[in-house]
Amino acid sequence: MDVSLFDFPLPPELIAQKPSQKRQESRLLVVSKEREEFVQARFCDLPSFLSPGDLLVVNNTRVEPVKLIGKRENGVSVEFLLVQPLGDGLFSTLCKGPRRFREGEEISFGGGYRGKMEGWQDPEHRMIRFPEESVKPLLEGFGLAPLPPYIHRDDPEGEREYDRERYQTVYARSGFSIAAPTAGLHFTPELLRELEERGVERAEVTLNVGEATFQPLRVERVEDHKMKKEWAEVGEETAQRVEKALREGRRVLAVGTTSVRTLESFTGADGLLKRGKMATDLFIYPGYRFKAVSGMITNFHLPKSTLMMLISAMAGTEKVQKAYGYAIKEGYRFFSYGDAMLIL
Repeated sequence: MDVSLFDFPLPPELIAQKPSQKRQESRLLVVSKEREEFVQARFCDLPSFLSPGDLLVVNNTRVEPVKLIGKRENGVSVEFLLVQPLGDGLFSTLCKGPRRFREGEEISFGGGYRGKMEGWQDPEHRMIRFPEESVKPLLEGFGLAPLPPYIHRDDPEGEREYDRERYQTVYARSGFSIAAPTAGLHFTPELLRELEERGVERAEVTLNVGEATFQPLRVERVEDHKMKKEWAEVGEETAQRVEKALREGRRVLAVGTTSVRTLESFTGADGLLKRGKMATDLFIYPGYRFKAVSGMITNFHLPKSTLMMLISAMAGTEKVQKAYGYAIKEGYRFFSYGDAMLIL
């Protein structure tokens, strides 16, 4: 299957630089797997499209403020993205110009905090070590939200608190993610209560969003792409709720591609779920047979991305291309801070 099947032209002005003024006021495009027409709505209208007994599964991971601006010993500024904690204050990191660092070089950050460059974890990632007791105050005081590169900030430190609040779901509670599960950014406590009052059940999984979720494809054939591993967790209560919904023939609706991948990774062909933590490198693309998830809420994704392939597996490649063309024509806002799609 050719990667180009998942390409589309996107006017750059449709790439959202800021979220909607109010979370639940973003636009919602409703896409039916069975019907041809698309329905335009607002995210606050979501309860009217769901039914009592539907099970909504969200990813409760927390986004950490892991983007840091530091200064080298020669005074040159450098940007770090702390990708993964390795223990004892050591982090795997992506940084610009990493080959220019010498091992043992000290990097200074705000508040007098310092880190020391260590060797390579792999050909892509350098390592940096902080005094373990300084990590939390450093990130809390000076870390920036790890916004994707297509979101531009003239004054990132001036908008630090704004982005740290808006690039986080209202139900985030655990984990260590370097990107938000963006489909969940549209929910508010009020909307969650309204869904509960309608009889829509909710369950939580955790997938720590890492590089796998947004890594680019460097192959021409979809089947040749290999996903990186990300850690996920499903607890006993969530597993029981999903199993019960599947037994009773009720819809299991995932909020975001990370929730889809978690549920599908943990669900067996018999409809029973594993409990606990495990790494997943599940790559979902057209032809995949879903075991648990029958519908989803998602944002509008980058061309030729694994996320485009996942939603195409859910709704059909042709249907998704038509929906994206319609969304572009209607001026929907794309990517992390953009509008949402409901696939039923």
